[in-house]
Amino acid sequence: MNSNRKTAIIVGVLFILGFAGAFGPIFTKPILDDPNYLAKILENKNLVMVGALAQLIMALACSGIAIGLYPILKKHNETLALGAIVFRAIENVFQIVAALALLSLLTLSQADIKAGALAAPAFQAAGASLHAVHFWSGLVLGHFGFCIGALMYYYVFFRSNLIPRWLSGWGLVAITLHLIAAFITMFTQTDPFSTSTYLISIPIGLNELALAGWLIVKGFNPS
Repeated sequence: MNSNRKTAIIVGVLFILGFAGAFGPIFTKPILDDPNYLAKILENKNLVMVGALAQLIMALACSGIAIGLYPILKKHNETLALGAIVFRAIENVFQIVAALALLSLLTLSQADIKAGALAAPAFQAAGASLHAVHFWSGLVLGHFGFCIGALMYYYVFFRSNLIPRWLSGWGLVAITLHLIAAFITMFTQTDPFSTSTYLISIPIGLNELALAGWLIVKGFNPS
């Protein structure tokens, strides 16, 4: 097995890990949406920890994708290959910050229970701040890093024919739709899992699964 084939398999597995990790915020959304979320976080601490762990796995996998693709993509466009690493590393940082904010909310909820009613306003204010960090970092800014980095490597895929053009073309359209969803979330501060934003983000999720399967089974076009 040559190095390009090994790279394709590794990157394909990382795409699957990144896709699976993206469900982390979905696990924790009902808890964080509850008006009494500090108490709910403590009641569901294991689920919160699983959600944070999933977010960390996603962050590391997404950085690994761009790093793994670099030796292949740089032969066709080194600038965009390096740019993909930079922006997916930015995504990584924001997702890690979001996971830390979630774990900090868990610690805060434990302290809130022990502190009693007199300290409740202070804990609510701290909780609101961490909640906002989790939202802006993980569900808005991290997605911009993802979209810009992905646009770069999908463009190189499309121009180089490293993968079928129907797959890379689908990726370019899908990631553009996801970027629009990120802008909608940013400027309206609405739920990123609302029907409108969720529907226009589905194509990139399906595309990354298809791309992962292609890379694992077929690999890059040897020509």
